[in-house]
Amino acid sequence: MWVSTVQRIRGKRTFADVLRDIGPAAEARLRPRFEQVNVPYPPSAITLIGLKKERQLKLWAKSNASSVRIPVHSYAITAASGKPGPKLREGDLQVPEGRYRIIGLNPNSSYHLSMKLDYPNEFDRRNARREDRSNPGGDIFIHGKAVSIGCIAVGDEAIEELFTLVARIRKANVKVLIAPNDLRKGPPATESARPWLPELYNDLARGMRELDTSR
Repeated sequence: MWVSTVQRIRGKRTFADVLRDIGPAAEARLRPRFEQVNVPYPPSAITLIGLKKERQLKLWAKSNASSVRIPVHSYAITAASGKPGPKLREGDLQVPEGRYRIIGLNPNSSYHLSMKLDYPNEFDRRNARREDRSNPGGDIFIHGKAVSIGCIAVGDEAIEELFTLVARIRKANVKVLIAPNDLRKGPPATESARPWLPELYNDLARGMRELDTSR
């Protein structure tokens, strides 16, 4: 069973509605991509890498039989407001940068479907306190459509696939890395000079390299 029983909100759709209506078509698109890279579907875990400069959201997957993670697909980012560099406060329209988890799936998003990230995480909150920033913002999502006010939009078809995949393998098995650019290929493409950014970008670069070395 993919999802636990949920109450229907009048006039709203449930997880079960979404997975019944879009799940089969979404998985029909996903399965061949996994077959092409010899990863069984569904995988045991996935990593999503959001690259602001390249405007790509890359999907890596872990085979059930090993710790190896394999690149499966790259989704075009249809909208991501702001510019390379971290999110600092509510209303700055920046997409955050860091390591995140998905903490919620919304079948009734205004942007078709959405997946909520745990921004601000402990690293974000700690640095906000150090800099006396009282409101670092929140409610950051990966969602459909092609509009952004601090979130990552990937279009409706892509979010249908990702929503279905995350529901299938469960949120605890999903990691999200968001970076200003592909840090394996060059230095951070940001003008921000916050003193804690080297620590953040070194950690993100290490996370990306770990994917490469697992192959």
